[in-house]
Amino acid sequence: MDFLKSAVASAISKDPPFPYKFGDRLTVDQSIWALHNGTKREDGSDCSIFAFDIAADRSRLPLARNAVRKMRTLRHPGVIRVYDTVETDTYIYVATERVTPLAWPARRKSLSAETSKWGLFTIANTLSFVNDEAASIHGNIRLSSVYISQSGEWRLGGFEVLSSMKDDDAIIYRHGSSTPESGVYAPPEIAKSGWETIKRHPLSAVDSYDFGILLFEVFNGCFITSDQISQTKNVPPSMHQSYKRLLNSNPKARLSVSHFRDQGRRSGGFFETPLIRLSEGLDSLGLKSEGEREEFLSELDEVSDDFPEEFFCVKVLPELLKSIEFGGGGPKVFASVMKIGKKLSDEDWESRITPVIVRLFSNPDRAIRVCLLDNLPNMIDHLSQKIVNDKVFPQMVTGFTDVAPLVREQTVKAVLTIITKLSDRTINGELLKHLAKTSNDEQPGIRTNTTICLGKIARNLGANTRQKVLVAAFSRSLRDPFVHARNAALLALAATSDLFNDEDCASKILPALCPSLIDREKLVRDQANKCFDVYLQRIRKYGSSLPDTVLPPPATASVNGAVPRMGTTQSDAAGWAGWAISSFTNKIATASGDMQSKVAKAQPPNNERSSSVPPGADSSRPSASFPTIHRQAVTGASTPLVVPTPPPEKYFSTPLADEQEIDDAWGEMAEDDFFDAPSESQPAPPPPVSFDDGGEPDFEGWLNAQAQAKSKTPLPKGLGKPSAPTRTTTTGSVGSGAGAKKLASTTAKPKPAPAKTISTKPKDTAADDDWGDAWD
Repeated sequence: MDFLKSAVASAISKDPPFPYKFGDRLTVDQSIWALHNGTKREDGSDCSIFAFDIAADRSRLPLARNAVRKMRTLRHPGVIRVYDTVETDTYIYVATERVTPLAWPARRKSLSAETSKWGLFTIANTLSFVNDEAASIHGNIRLSSVYISQSGEWRLGGFEVLSSMKDDDAIIYRHGSSTPESGVYAPPEIAKSGWETIKRHPLSAVDSYDFGILLFEVFNGCFITSDQISQTKNVPPSMHQSYKRLLNSNPKARLSVSHFRDQGRRSGGFFETPLIRLSEGLDSLGLKSEGEREEFLSELDEVSDDFPEEFFCVKVLPELLKSIEFGGGGPKVFASVMKIGKKLSDEDWESRITPVIVRLFSNPDRAIRVCLLDNLPNMIDHLSQKIVNDKVFPQMVTGFTDVAPLVREQTVKAVLTIITKLSDRTINGELLKHLAKTSNDEQPGIRTNTTICLGKIARNLGANTRQKVLVAAFSRSLRDPFVHARNAALLALAATSDLFNDEDCASKILPALCPSLIDREKLVRDQANKCFDVYLQRIRKYGSSLPDTVLPPPATASVNGAVPRMGTTQSDAAGWAGWAISSFTNKIATASGDMQSKVAKAQPPNNERSSSVPPGADSSRPSASFPTIHRQAVTGASTPLVVPTPPPEKYFSTPLADEQEIDDAWGEMAEDDFFDAPSESQPAPPPPVSFDDGGEPDFEGWLNAQAQAKSKTPLPKGLGKPSAPTRTTTTGSVGSGAGAKKLASTTAKPKPAPAKTISTKPKDTAADDDWGDAWD
């Protein structure tokens, strides 16, 4: 139980939570408050914290409490805006909008005359409200009571003795002299008779006198003694008369702050400035007519150098953006936004302008779109790559297909600005697709700008895409009927010559350039000659680095014991056909096996032949196509003679496809016209057959076949196809009869035939006809 009581007592005595963090302390003279920069714990937003230490200055505690109460109840744009307050036994904290003392720039004399007038006009409006509407006396007007907000506007503070004259026991009567340096700023009647005397004088007399001292401090930096108020040093001449009336020693003849303001607002008055007119008309910018808006923007351009940068960022800029987005402000307002944006940091740009820019790109208004594209160079440095690639570009691409040519053209031009912010996938994919459309646009200017655009972004394209796209795009532009489009293509080719490989330069670009050399326009011809020279010099340099030949040296040794029939050595002076003869000779010298023709049609083998004839031989082929046959030495019994012939599948996989391949390569040239090859299609050779005749090989049939091949006489009867199916069987003796075989051939179903006996006797005509059938 004792533990519970102690916990409750501790919670009761604990200070109330203050949801703000203290930052740096700022120096403020002539004030009972310590000013700190602060941040809100919840979201980190900026604020200021006014702190009063009760234990250190308890005699001024009533002043601090009065200031807190008046700041919370007095609502006016010219008064410091309060967020929160906390009071304990030891301290008082007041969290407000972020402000800085006006004394800092005033004492450095960094305030321009126009800005000073604008600030004094704001304080005059606030004091008029306090004196007239609130029927109160501020009683503490001085340089240390005025602050500058983040928007650059002047804010009134220092409400320690602010009192309503309706109260009989107002704090100003009892504690007016407790304010710091009160004797220096007190009017003559107060210094003479005390604060009670204000009851007998006009309500605004005290604040009018103090406002005159504030005016002197703003233009001179400081105020030390009352002897200085008679001087008009640095005070604008247009204010001299009114300034003196503010400081009149007679309180009843003293000019009120409200009348001072009204005198300044007269035609030609000291408060009749573009800056003040602009600040007053800013809140109603969205409601202005087009003419009034034009006048407002012209004034904005005039005073842009005199405006505080903070006011541009916090006050003017949001109103201009709202006017563009919702009030129909148009391109001219956007131009003013860009002018203000140059003074912003990247953080301010991202938080204040970027969200609006992204929304404006989705606006269907063409005037807004063109304005955005025109000002894109001013914005691109402040936009992140993610924003451009994910949010701006997807909305921007609608301009490539817009019906208005101006929008299409501006969209193409804007590509050069955003290209560095786009990803490689976007560039080589979607962007090139849209540029392909604009390169065929009906407007010649858009086609020309697309060619220029491709030339300038060529180095941002992928290596593979670059080779494929640029050659095609520039080659097409070289044939464009618009002269400037052709000229742009030539300029782009000359500028990107280092991006193409040597093969493309020689085989694609130079042929495309040749027609431009005789273009009808001299402008194009001259540029074509320059561009042609660039590529020609490059090709010549590349050609000089190539070897003299890539062919292997000719083989001089015999292959398989075969000796070439023609010499392989060819001189340069051998004539234009020397290379062909040399190549053909080399092939004959190194050939092994039978020569096979790709265009020969496969036919079913006819086995009706003499077994003494070597299989696979064709009387219609040149003798050079045959393999070398070695004669065996015969001593008594001869050894079998086997003629190896490769299977037809080694040379022919799909005869029709091979035939088509040759036709495609050589056109309609017939094979029998090339190298004197026979015109008749030859059957594929049958599989090799081994036989043993047991005696001297008979080459008579083979010699007859060679004679028929060399002569141009018609083929013998046996080499043609039989007109009707026949069945022929040929037999003969084979010496001793050992290993006798029969060879039977039928057209219905081929059967193995017995081996024929080779005879050395002369054969009659019928026998010649019989063995010839086996080669068909």
